[in-house]
Amino acid sequence: MKRLLTLLAAICTAANLSAQEMIKNPMLWADVPDPDVICVRDTFYLVSTTMHLMPGAPVMQSTDLKNWETVSYIFDRLTDSPKYDMQEGTVYGRGQWATSLKYHNGKFYALFAPNEPGSTGDTYICSAETAKGPWKLVSRMRHFHDCSLFFDDDNRVYVVYGTGEMMELKPDLSDVIEGTHRQIFKREADETGLLEGSRMIKHNGKYYLLMISHVWAPGRHRREVCYRADNIQGPYEKKTILESPYGGFPYVGQGTIVQSGSGDWYGIIFQDRGGVGRVLTVMPCRWIDGWPMLGGEDGLVPELLRPYRSNQPEKNIVLSDDFSASKLGLHWQWNHNPIENAYSLTERPGFLRLKTSRVVPNLFLAPNTLTQRMEGPTCSGVVKLDLSKMKDGDCAGFSAFNGNSGVLTVKKISKKLVLETSEQIVALDERTKAVTNVENKVLETIELKQNEIWLRIDGDFRAPDGGKGGDMADFYYSLDGNNWTKTGNHYKMIFDYRRFFMGSKFAIFNYATKKAGGMVDVDFFEYKKGDK
Repeated sequence: MKRLLTLLAAICTAANLSAQEMIKNPMLWADVPDPDVICVRDTFYLVSTTMHLMPGAPVMQSTDLKNWETVSYIFDRLTDSPKYDMQEGTVYGRGQWATSLKYHNGKFYALFAPNEPGSTGDTYICSAETAKGPWKLVSRMRHFHDCSLFFDDDNRVYVVYGTGEMMELKPDLSDVIEGTHRQIFKREADETGLLEGSRMIKHNGKYYLLMISHVWAPGRHRREVCYRADNIQGPYEKKTILESPYGGFPYVGQGTIVQSGSGDWYGIIFQDRGGVGRVLTVMPCRWIDGWPMLGGEDGLVPELLRPYRSNQPEKNIVLSDDFSASKLGLHWQWNHNPIENAYSLTERPGFLRLKTSRVVPNLFLAPNTLTQRMEGPTCSGVVKLDLSKMKDGDCAGFSAFNGNSGVLTVKKISKKLVLETSEQIVALDERTKAVTNVENKVLETIELKQNEIWLRIDGDFRAPDGGKGGDMADFYYSLDGNNWTKTGNHYKMIFDYRRFFMGSKFAIFNYATKKAGGMVDVDFFEYKKGDK
């Protein structure tokens, strides 16, 4: 590794680039799983999984592979089941998964299959004239797991999904062509775990299907494999194109490759990093003997990579907000479908007003909880709340939100306001994802004598080192915005695929436990990301 870093430093010097100007992996140190990436006229577009968050299927844009911004969502809400409204259950860890993004004949196309059993028309195909939308529904059809939409040179269209399954679609994308189902390859003996995450491309007349491979055997890890064929129907041969740990975390796997407008190839592959979620790494893709080999010359994820373009403006997918706009920015997502008439950015200009609209027993069933990703290596979020319009039984505050949440809650108890610091753990029914229990461990309670409060959460997602890092969060409050008091414990954030299946989020909330009609006004969300 030392030799590699020395070599990279020499490359930076030769190119007159400082280390700060390079892309430092992870390219996006935030929860951006199941990526699909395309390049259109020298601009890269990326789509990711956001599951139960709304709007969903974010489309992110970059001109250099370093600076990314969210430019649209493929849908505003899902309505096939009342669970998307947190009625009759929830869709925690379900919802939108593994969207496929394509550009064909001057249009953008997206295919995604919500993972909510029992809903009808489980796969959506949407299209847009530009990546910024608006996105329009083209068709709905049967469910395809972890699927890849593929337009061939002869204008035939396919969906590749599951573990090597494929069907042809009608030319107008309205449905599948019955009788076209094929199993295009058989699982080899060394594939002992999950084999999924299909991404199909064509290069120099050959077909390449990239998949993540979980090998459950001593000394083996997850890896990215590629199946190659001269004909889309097969036969296919397989090669491992990446098997690399990175940064003190587990092995990297699942993603895609993309060709830039100038002909360069890149791999963008996610890595599980615990409490922050599944982060994105970027690396060279080198065509060797007709195979897209990922990583540096040593086959490993590089520490640094030259950006596709230099001197591009700084962009981010997590942003501060003073709520001065008349509509929410694209950096925000709601937990499940929002109740539209229960929030406002115009009733009190310069504030986000969150109204209680439904009596619920806990945070995990609270409507209109507003979220943004937490990021590594370190990050800090601050909110200022005006509590003057809360009603008895209302709970408002700020959380490091996940299946295990660290929570700062202001409670209105009769005429008093109390700040409660707690650790909350939700249990979900395996079938319906209904909330069956919430374990609430109260760590500290402080009575408040004023209607304004500042709440802060600091996150540290570095690999554990000498008491630092390790997915830890710390909680603070302030009565004047300048002097901060620590409250609660050094809190361990976790990733649990059985419940939320995503990284921890900053979450601003307000819910009623007795009677609807109260409200809080959020003055601002201030965000800072560390660089070490």
